[in-house]
Amino acid sequence: MHSVVNKKIEIMKIKNLLFVFTVLFVFVTCTSDRDARKIQPRQDDKRPNIVIIYCDDLGYGDLGCFGANDIKTPNIDRMASEGIKFTEFYSASPVCSPSRAALLTGRIPQRMGINNVFFPESYTGMPLEEITIAQVLKDEEYATGIIGKWHLGHMEKFLPLQRGFDEYFGIPYSNDMESVVYLRGNEVVDYHVDQRYITKTYTGEALTFIENHKDEPFFLYIAHNMPHVPIYASEDFLGTSERGLYGDVIQEIDWNVGQVIKKLEEHNLLQNTLIIFSSDNGPWLVMEDHGGSAGYLREGKQFTFEGGQRIPTLAMWPSRIPPGQTYDDMAVMMDWFPTIANIAEAEIPDDRPYDGVDISRVLFGEGRREWTGFLYFDLAELQCYREGEWKVKLPYEGYSGSRLKKAVPPHPMLLVNLKSDPGEKNNLAEQMPEKLQDMLNKMDSVKNALGKLPPSLVVGTNSDNSHLEYLNMKHGGRNYWHKKW
Repeated sequence: MHSVVNKKIEIMKIKNLLFVFTVLFVFVTCTSDRDARKIQPRQDDKRPNIVIIYCDDLGYGDLGCFGANDIKTPNIDRMASEGIKFTEFYSASPVCSPSRAALLTGRIPQRMGINNVFFPESYTGMPLEEITIAQVLKDEEYATGIIGKWHLGHMEKFLPLQRGFDEYFGIPYSNDMESVVYLRGNEVVDYHVDQRYITKTYTGEALTFIENHKDEPFFLYIAHNMPHVPIYASEDFLGTSERGLYGDVIQEIDWNVGQVIKKLEEHNLLQNTLIIFSSDNGPWLVMEDHGGSAGYLREGKQFTFEGGQRIPTLAMWPSRIPPGQTYDDMAVMMDWFPTIANIAEAEIPDDRPYDGVDISRVLFGEGRREWTGFLYFDLAELQCYREGEWKVKLPYEGYSGSRLKKAVPPHPMLLVNLKSDPGEKNNLAEQMPEKLQDMLNKMDSVKNALGKLPPSLVVGTNSDNSHLEYLNMKHGGRNYWHKKW
């Protein structure tokens, strides 16, 4: 009797063990299959890769496809011939940080209090409640990376890894500011940046990112520090252009574009990649031959004339954008946010207003951008308004000039037709008083629709130099510091 019972117990143990092993086998097999599916290329995923190449202070007259004949840009020109060229594309601001915030959020920077540029001593950054296109795409399982200039706050909570980017390598602000360093993620990895090789370094990082993420949808934001002063080019490009060092710098950026395109072609990704090329604002003309050209446009960076905010912009997506298009109506930096979200089939939060519109129909040659008014702000001050082909500019008291900002004479109220007069030379305000009043009324209406805007973020404090003034006075007005040290 005991032997029979013992035998039954042994049989039950064996059955239980077999059951356990079966469950374990199924679990391990399913887990392995799931993990394998994670790393396998998603052959049926047609969502495009997104690459934005963003220059710093590039002028409207600095590319071959926009009329430059002393700078060779064959790779950027290829984007124009195989994609779409925007002749009336606007940055949100004539200076750096505000335009970058607008690009990433689809909102004018004034909604965020970003009316000036951030500095290494800034304790502020793009407000944390703002949602970037990187966050939107990351939610859709895109790999997200930024290489280059950030300039939206360098405190850790404001840095790219906290704003939707999986990877970051670059300089967190402008290359003329104190303590230029390379960050990788949130950490400083190089305190001694050799600026001759910034563009080459960014190129290598970009190619590595593409290589690492070629089997999944990705968003890559390449934000060049060049051609913001001080300008540098590697020895391979020195002396290669007909416009001195500035031209050499642009030709090296063009090489970067070519390398990115080549890498995409190498992995059969180019057909399904949207590449956008643009600039944060116009050229810094006070820097003379180191500052670029606005072409036939008036003035440049720091001003709300066309040369300060109309920027050379191109887009290429071989499988979707018909080649050789020229779009000769207005589009704006904030348009990229809803456009990219749409083509990636991503949802954007509906709890806030946006200032851009989806221009995918423009890209695909299927329609025009729906007209909306465009407000030109200089810092927090509204100065101009465009609607259709007309632009009104409020009276300006002029600027006497400094080592950082070009002198500009005063002007009265301006009314210009940007189709016939993109250089803003012919003031029609006195000839067309009814049109002038209509534009002013529309400007007020569009501004009022924004509601109450937040105060400007504090980006830096003025130093108290009273001690220097005291010493200068004490020593008979001489420059005491220079004399002593």
